Amino acid sequence: MYLSELVGDFVEYVEIERGRAKKTAENYSLYLDRLIEFAGDIKIGQLTADKVRKYRLWLNRYVDSQGKALSPITQNYHLIALRSFLKYCAKRDIETIAAEKVELPKITRQQVSFLTREELKRLFNAIDATNKLGLRDLAIMELLFSSGLRVSELTSLNRDQINLERGEFVVRGKGQKDRPVFISPEAAEVLGIYLSTRSDEAAPLFINFAGASSAHAKDSENKRLTPRSVQRIINKYAGLAGITKSVHPHTLRHSFATDLLMNGADLRSVQSLLGHANIATTQIYTHITDQHLKDVHRKFHGVGQENA
Repeated sequence: MYLSELVGDFVEYVEIERGRAKKTAENYSLYLDRLIEFAGDIKIGQLTADKVRKYRLWLNRYVDSQGKALSPITQNYHLIALRSFLKYCAKRDIETIAAEKVELPKITRQQVSFLTREELKRLFNAIDATNKLGLRDLAIMELLFSSGLRVSELTSLNRDQINLERGEFVVRGKGQKDRPVFISPEAAEVLGIYLSTRSDEAAPLFINFAGASSAHAKDSENKRLTPRSVQRIINKYAGLAGITKSVHPHTLRHSFATDLLMNGADLRSVQSLLGHANIATTQIYTHITDQHLKDVHRKFHGVGQENA
């Protein structure tokens, strides 16, 4: 069988049988199409360890039409997709290179960026919440920090999912897994005020007021804010607040996790609240809390000993 045929079957398998999100299947398709771009539409039996080695070198030197190279993390995603594809082939008893022979390089993760309480206060205070646009933007910020939602999860929310009285709801995250999400009384209050300004019947929780014309008033999907729109909103207020560090939706998710850990939450609980499948992912925050513990140690250890 040829690569293109098997890749098509694999992508369908990922989406239908494994129940992964459509976007995940599209990413697998993109990464494996790059393999075909490099190797050609060869038979699967021609995919050797040597060819995979040369493919890794090709990825490392790859430059797109805009002159942009692939980051080490993106290169790793290509190899993860290839390993999954090879495991699928093995499951179907199709002879090819073993997935275990495609080793993943160790990737040094970038340091987690988060906002301090003082920076969060400045960010929220930069929003003029005296109008419905400002109320919407403040509700977005409050909800992101209060819940630790991913921006894709936030923009997918509909009004009927939110229970402001209980301060909790269920969201479907990565891997189509449901998890409970909790919101603070402050976030619930702002959300309630924001929703009271909505005279439309559109389903999405957060809509693009500027792009909502009367002709599309009933077309809820045309009015839904996109992750890119939320990014622009956050960049705008970070600038107004005079925050010089890079601030994006995930920064508020990082701030949520860091705030929990610094106030005594255990790592397993934070893992559940963030919806991480593996606790190793949650452990990226430990170096932050380690520094916090070090500061506590310096401040309080040995106090009064000089008078003993």
